[in-house]
Amino acid sequence: MYPNLYYVFKDWFGVEWKGLSVLNTFGLLVAIAFIVAAIVISSELKRKEKKGLLSPREEIITVGKPASLSEILINALIGFVFGFKVLGLLLNRPEDVNPQSYIFSSLGSIWSGLVLAVGLAAVKWYEKDKQKLIEPERRSVRIWPHDRAGDIIILGLIFGILGAKLFDNLENWNEFIQDPIGRLFSASGLTFYGGLILATIAICWYAYKRGIKLVHLVDAAAPALMIAYAVGRIGCQVAGDGDWGVYNSAYVNDATGKTVRIASEGEFMQALKKDSTYFLEGKVPESNQYTGRTSPDLQHVHNIYYKAPSFIPNWMVAYSYPKNVNADGVKITGDTDEHNRVLPIPVFPTPFYETIACSLLFLLLWSIRKRIKTPGVIFGIYLILNGLERFIVEKIRVNTTYSMFGFHPTQAEIISFLLFLTGLCFIIIQIKRTKSRS
Repeated sequence: MYPNLYYVFKDWFGVEWKGLSVLNTFGLLVAIAFIVAAIVISSELKRKEKKGLLSPREEIITVGKPASLSEILINALIGFVFGFKVLGLLLNRPEDVNPQSYIFSSLGSIWSGLVLAVGLAAVKWYEKDKQKLIEPERRSVRIWPHDRAGDIIILGLIFGILGAKLFDNLENWNEFIQDPIGRLFSASGLTFYGGLILATIAICWYAYKRGIKLVHLVDAAAPALMIAYAVGRIGCQVAGDGDWGVYNSAYVNDATGKTVRIASEGEFMQALKKDSTYFLEGKVPESNQYTGRTSPDLQHVHNIYYKAPSFIPNWMVAYSYPKNVNADGVKITGDTDEHNRVLPIPVFPTPFYETIACSLLFLLLWSIRKRIKTPGVIFGIYLILNGLERFIVEKIRVNTTYSMFGFHPTQAEIISFLLFLTGLCFIIIQIKRTKSRS
């Protein structure tokens, strides 16, 4: 596993550059996912503009004004925060404090913050001063929807993270109550559907305020959302962020804990007994950390027995996530790295499955987007496919369940079902609306 880029360069190139440990692989892949989404949605918006489905909006702007006090102060604040935390992380981080803990602590570099604050404030003043006119002018500019793709992605990023955090803490309420600050500021613990729901609300509001036809915007966003999710799940798999599946009782770890092998009769139960506290109470050995995964007894530890066909490697059905970013599992014998833990029993690598599934679904949406003429149908199909994909994956993933009318669904299963119904209803409504207009 590669919790950060230090481990990537150490494994691939044999170099140990400690400074790379500040670059989390999950965060990097999430950033790439949003860049990919921006490219896809911008491309689709341009295509719809050429077809006359989306129009530009005239806006009045004032040019030639000097930098205002608020603009200078905002730049100074951004510079201070960046210098205090990011430069402080690179220059002043104590060796016994990991990068994530440093970012979400009171630690930082005051001098770096002040220097960068003054620098960015000066840059803003200089840029505005170069463009200053004797008499500021009001000009009309034409802004196309694709010009706003960056704003849309940033909104999606901000509200997506907020929604993902909100829904994750609602799903794991007991853990949140025990450590609210730690849960809120942890880089792990994100629920995709929470991010999707809150980001969608924010983007819809933005589109309404900017005069963008919502039905065409969501159609353009559908393939972008699907491929972004696929790329983001690569980050989950590579970093080992804890969003994996149930135990595969057909396999056990070898002596090193880093690779898996087929289990002989009784070996799965022996592995459970060896680390019984971990499986029963969710207590990570030699740590104050809890996983949230508990069981009333060892016989009821959630597992599925499945042997991989001969044509695929074992890790595709049984992976132990060594050196995972969550520091989950037992310590790897003889390993003194910061991330030196491995799951005591291999699990189904569900992030890998979702990457494959969503990549294929993206290709499907991309191939049919031009053939479907009814506005909104592509987005409806996306909701249906996304709901189905996650509902199926939830069957091999352990999450908190709820009791509803004799059923015991997870939060993700409930939302998946609602997304499926919403997508189906959306398609029906849009088809009927199109027919009535024609």
